[in-house]
Amino acid sequence: MPEIFRPCVEEPAFCERDGTPRATVCFWRERSDVAWRSGAVEIPSQDREDADGSEWLFDVPVDGRPEAYQRFAKHYYEVAVDLKAVRHVHALRPLSQDVVSSPNPDVSPGELAEDTAQIDYVDHRSAC
Repeated sequence: MPEIFRPCVEEPAFCERDGTPRATVCFWRERSDVAWRSGAVEIPSQDREDADGSEWLFDVPVDGRPEAYQRFAKHYYEVAVDLKAVRHVHALRPLSQDVVSSPNPDVSPGELAEDTAQIDYVDHRSAC
């Protein structure tokens, strides 16, 4: 891992109490990189399908469709998520009360402002 990302690895929120990182996998990309990078990968020698867990870990991001996230949310969180709301967020449209209330009626867009700023959630329709 490049030194520039060392603070991320050592961030207490992402480590066990003994300092061991909680990461299952780690990919990085510096601004000057043309592709994502990773360290050495050891694939288990188990004789089973998806031995390294990559299919389970990455099936939703690799699929890339809102429908894949909707299925994941229903299975993992055991909640029905409105596909229209998922498509809205997937398209990076502004968060409205209707969209935010879809999975959680107790949350407002204002309450998510810090979180959305932290992940650079922006309305790409207004980007130039």
